[in-house]
Amino acid sequence: MALGTLASRATGFLRTLIIGVAIGGLVGDAYNAANTIPNIIYELLLGGVLTSVVVPLLVTAQRDADEGEAYAQRLLTVVVIGLGTITLVTVALAPTIIRLYLVNPDMAPLATFFAWFFLPQIFFYGVGAMVGAILNVRGSFAPPMWTPVLNNVVLILTGILFIAVTQTEQVKHGHLTSAQQLLLAAGTTLGIAAQTVALLPALSATGFRLRPRFDFRAAGLPAAARLAGWVFVYVLANQAAFLVITRLATAPNNGSFTIYVYAFTLVLLPHSVVAVSVITALLPQMSRNAGQGRLDAVGADLARGLKLAAVVLVPSALAGIVLGPLIGGVLFGHRAFSLAQGRLVGATLAAYALSLVPFSAFQLQLRAFYAMRDTRTPALVNLALAAINIAADLVMVAVLPAPERAVGLAIGYSVSYIAGYVWFTMLLRRRLGPAPRAHVTRTLVRLSVAGLAAAVFGYVASHAVTDALGVGVSGSLVGIAAALAIGAPVYIGLALWMRVPEVRQVGDLARGSMGATNWTND
Repeated sequence: MALGTLASRATGFLRTLIIGVAIGGLVGDAYNAANTIPNIIYELLLGGVLTSVVVPLLVTAQRDADEGEAYAQRLLTVVVIGLGTITLVTVALAPTIIRLYLVNPDMAPLATFFAWFFLPQIFFYGVGAMVGAILNVRGSFAPPMWTPVLNNVVLILTGILFIAVTQTEQVKHGHLTSAQQLLLAAGTTLGIAAQTVALLPALSATGFRLRPRFDFRAAGLPAAARLAGWVFVYVLANQAAFLVITRLATAPNNGSFTIYVYAFTLVLLPHSVVAVSVITALLPQMSRNAGQGRLDAVGADLARGLKLAAVVLVPSALAGIVLGPLIGGVLFGHRAFSLAQGRLVGATLAAYALSLVPFSAFQLQLRAFYAMRDTRTPALVNLALAAINIAADLVMVAVLPAPERAVGLAIGYSVSYIAGYVWFTMLLRRRLGPAPRAHVTRTLVRLSVAGLAAAVFGYVASHAVTDALGVGVSGSLVGIAAALAIGAPVYIGLALWMRVPEVRQVGDLARGSMGATNWTND
C-alpha cells in the first residue's frame, strides 16, 4: 500500500511539475481555481462523510449474513444517483460558481471554460471514493493507492502535448487557442475518469457484485445522515476558509493563487506517502476497536500511527523550511515560470512546512474521533480553526506586499493546524487516556532534536554551495544535494542513537521486510 501511495505521489509530483511549468501563473490561476472547485463540492457533499460515517457503517454491516454486500450496494447506488444529479446541476451553474470564487474578472472566461469540463469530476471522485471505501473494508488497500498513477500519467502526457503545441510568451500572456484550452480541459478530466474506472476490476476481484439496489430504507440513511450532519459542518468550515483564501489570492493585485496551490501540493507529498497510508490502514481497525468499546486499543492504534508517521514527517518538514526556496527554484523556475516565481513557491512551501507534522497528526486524530462515531467534536473544533485561519490570512494580506502574500496565506494555514493539533491532543487525552500520548510526545521530542541538528548541518552546507555557485537552478540543485547528503545521515544516526524504534520499523517497511508489515501490533 505504501509503495502504491509512493508511486502515486511521485507521479503526481511529476504531473504538478510539468503542468506548472507548462501553464505558468496567469493561465495557472484560471486552471487551478476551476480544477479546485470540483474537489470543494465533492468534499462538501461526500468526501468527509466517507471517512467519518460510511467506513464505520460498512465495517458494522460486515456482520450481516452477506458480509455487508447488499448494504454497500445500496450506498453505492445512492452515491451514483445523487452525485450524477448534482454534477449536472453544477455544470449548468458553472459561470455563477466561478464568479463566487474569483475576484479578478479577467480570469473568469478561461476559468469558466475549464469549469465546464472539470465539474464532471465530482461524479468520478465520489464513485471512486465509495468504491475505494468498499475495497478497504474488504481488506483490499492497494488498488485505491495505485490507480491515481493512471490519472497522473494521463495528465503528464497532457502537459507534454500542451508544451509541444504552445509558445512560452503566448502562455505567459494567457493567449490560448480554443484547441489548446480544450487539450488542457479534456485531458485533466479524462485522467480522473480513468482513475475511477480502473478500480472496478479490483472490486470485482473481491467478489463484490455491481448491482443497483433501490430499497434505500434498508440502507440506514437516517442514522448516517445524523452523523453526516456534523461532518458537513466540519467540511463547510474548511471550505469557507478556502473561499476566503481563493478570493484573497485571486485579487487583481495579488496573483498568488497558483503559487499557493503548487506549494501546498509539494508539502502534501510526504503527508500523502506516509500519513495517508497509515490513516487508510488504521481507520477500519480503529472502527472495530471502538465498536467493541476498546478505547484503550483505539488510543494504542493512534499512538503507533503518529509515531511511525513522525519518523518521515519531522525531517521532511525541516527540509522544507530550510531548503524551500532552493527546491521551488529548481522545480518551477522554468518556461512559463520565472526563477523568482519558483523561489516564491519554495518560500510558501517553507511556510506550509511549519504545520506538516501538526497537520498530519490532526488528520490521524480526526479518524480516531470518527472511529468512535463522534463527528460533533471535530466539527465544533474546526469552526474555531477556520476562524483562526481566516483571521490570520486577513492580517497577513494586510501587512505583506503583494508578491509575498502567498507566503502569508500559508502561515495562516499553519497557525490554524498547529492550534488544532494541540486542541485535539487535549481532547483525546481525556477520552483515551494519557499513556499512549506520553510515548508519542517522547518520540516526537527525540525526532525533533535529531531533525534540528540535521537541519543546522544541512543549512550550512546548502548556503556554502549557493554562496559559491549562486541560487540559479544548477547552484540550488547542488545545494539541495549537499544538504541532504549531510543532513540525512545526521538525522538517522542521532535517532538511532537515541533509540527511537520506529526508525528501524520505517527502514524495514521501506525494504519490504515481512517482519515489519504488521506494525500495528506490538
